[in-house]
Amino acid sequence: MNQPNIAVLGATGVVGNHILSILEERNFQFNSIKFLASAKSAGKEIKFKGNTYFIEEAKPESFEGVDIVLSSAGAATSKALAHEAVKRGAVVVDNTSLFRMEKDVPLVIAGVNDEDIRKHNGIIANPNCSTSQLMLVLKPLHDAAKIKKLVVSTYQSVSGAGKAAIDELTDSSKAVLNNQEFENKVFKKNIAFNLIPQIDVFMDNGYTKEEMKLVNETKKILHLPEETPISATAVRVPVVISHSEAVNVEFEKPITPDEARKILSEAYGVVVEDNPTNFEFPTPREAAGKDPVYVGRIRKDLASENGIVMWVVADNLRIGAALNTVRIAEKLVEMGLIKK
Repeated sequence: MNQPNIAVLGATGVVGNHILSILEERNFQFNSIKFLASAKSAGKEIKFKGNTYFIEEAKPESFEGVDIVLSSAGAATSKALAHEAVKRGAVVVDNTSLFRMEKDVPLVIAGVNDEDIRKHNGIIANPNCSTSQLMLVLKPLHDAAKIKKLVVSTYQSVSGAGKAAIDELTDSSKAVLNNQEFENKVFKKNIAFNLIPQIDVFMDNGYTKEEMKLVNETKKILHLPEETPISATAVRVPVVISHSEAVNVEFEKPITPDEARKILSEAYGVVVEDNPTNFEFPTPREAAGKDPVYVGRIRKDLASENGIVMWVVADNLRIGAALNTVRIAEKLVEMGLIKK
């Protein structure tokens, strides 16, 4: 099997740094690698697998000879450069929202809808972080009992809004504890010791863009009928890493909590931690820095006939971004879908 030439676009960002760590952890085999970022980062040193590299400014010609681009540099950069990379023969795995809902761009979570990778025309979209962890849990249950209705409330960490948001949580928390004034810059309200029921802008239907991402991406990834009722509420919480989700899902076929536990305990990328009497259930802190999606509090939904309620937790920077990006790259090589 040929080893690809790869490029990491946005190598200096939070997700870019995680991509580098995961490439190293998983011992991803490549022929060559280059690190691309904005002009202000060009020339800076970057350490990877014990070697020193220099960051290059991302330009169209940067993608000559590149087979796979792992992209996490923001929508504006993807808009400017993704098709330039494709023109030069590369496959772009893109972390932004730019291409996710385009009909000719597969929206992929490795281990959930791998066959959709074959439909790519040079670009593969990585789903939103809250969608990614949820799909690894819902797919095996959907295969068993078929989803009829879905209601999700997400409790999303500040790392989903970038490094500045992490810094704001730290600084505002210190200010509150010291009874000092603090001016918010990233969030519209103070995030310290608080919850903010808004992630991204509000749409005409009263939902936020983040909430509608989860609705629309779920339907696309699981190939659900457009009329499938899905509702979401997205909340920003004062947690640094890991998103949590309260999930109410109604199925067309009966399914018991024990059956759901068995299915999920055998599912790819999922770990069941569900023994509440011994305080065994996942939390954001415990999930941080780990690959699996953790599921607990599995119980019958008292409000629906064939419903299950679950608590789903995962490191959003890994499964929601960097890990899935690398897993897709691995699948591209494994499935022979790079132009070598």
